[in-house]
Amino acid sequence: MVHHFLSASLHANAQMGSGFARIRSSFPRKGQAAFAMRDARRLSSFAALLFCFNAPALATSYLGSAANFAVLGAATVTNTGATIVKGDIGVSPGTAITGLGTVALTGSVHAGDPVAAQAHADAVQGAADLAALAFNTNLSGTDLGTLGALTPGIYRFASSAQLTGTLTLDFSSAPNSAFVFQIGSTLTTATGANVIVIGGGSGSGIYWNVGTAATLGIGTNFAGNILAQTAITLASTSRIVCGRAISLTTAVTLDTNIVSNDCRNGGDFGTGRPDFGSGGFIGNPGTVKGVPEPAVWAMLLLGFGASGAALRHRRAVAA
Repeated sequence: MVHHFLSASLHANAQMGSGFARIRSSFPRKGQAAFAMRDARRLSSFAALLFCFNAPALATSYLGSAANFAVLGAATVTNTGATIVKGDIGVSPGTAITGLGTVALTGSVHAGDPVAAQAHADAVQGAADLAALAFNTNLSGTDLGTLGALTPGIYRFASSAQLTGTLTLDFSSAPNSAFVFQIGSTLTTATGANVIVIGGGSGSGIYWNVGTAATLGIGTNFAGNILAQTAITLASTSRIVCGRAISLTTAVTLDTNIVSNDCRNGGDFGTGRPDFGSGGFIGNPGTVKGVPEPAVWAMLLLGFGASGAALRHRRAVAA
């Protein structure tokens, strides 16, 4: 999308320049220099317009098509008890999904089909991209429940991560940014652990990139997207509202849980937990990866246009 946007803009710039050149050639030489300066002013105005409009989205979720899923396993998905899922349930490259009879599902089932295969591939790539990000803060050896509130950033655990008590993820300073937790081995939450999200926006992202297995303790209220290299286990009555459980190589095990990939339209299931229109905190990678903002594109285009105008001005004076 960025490529098409830039190409179209540069093409329009080139056409504008060539049109001015044709008109300018009919002027006396002294007038050509003045026309070249008018050309530069027009290009400046064109670039300034870009600041007044929102450009199309420059990137999509790290999850790709896996964003459609609430639960995605690699080998199996297993459920026990009355579980509620908003979003698709799938498995790939395995085909086994058991316990669907007691799942209240708002979504589709994809067991080893091409849709699940593509989602699995997208999730694997997303996990690799998240792991490659440079972290801001090393939290190794720190219980997340002792931190109070965190602001958006990339947080690293060299080995395991533990949550006992409550962690608040506060987007207030940057509503459309992201939290990324890079966890070297396991993610474990204690009974009754709680992740609270405040101050978010439609571009808010929360990712838990787990090096081995993730286990949510009994009654845990969790938020964000878990991408675990091995198993994900949700103990009885634990909930992911809003987010996803994605195992990249083994199983997702459910037991009387709620997993919702979108808190809108009743997707919070009476919990009152919002995702601020972010679609289960999938966010925008541009907030983490540094994809240029619309203003940056405007400055680039202004630079291209000004350089061209200056060159034409020098040629006109030299002539």
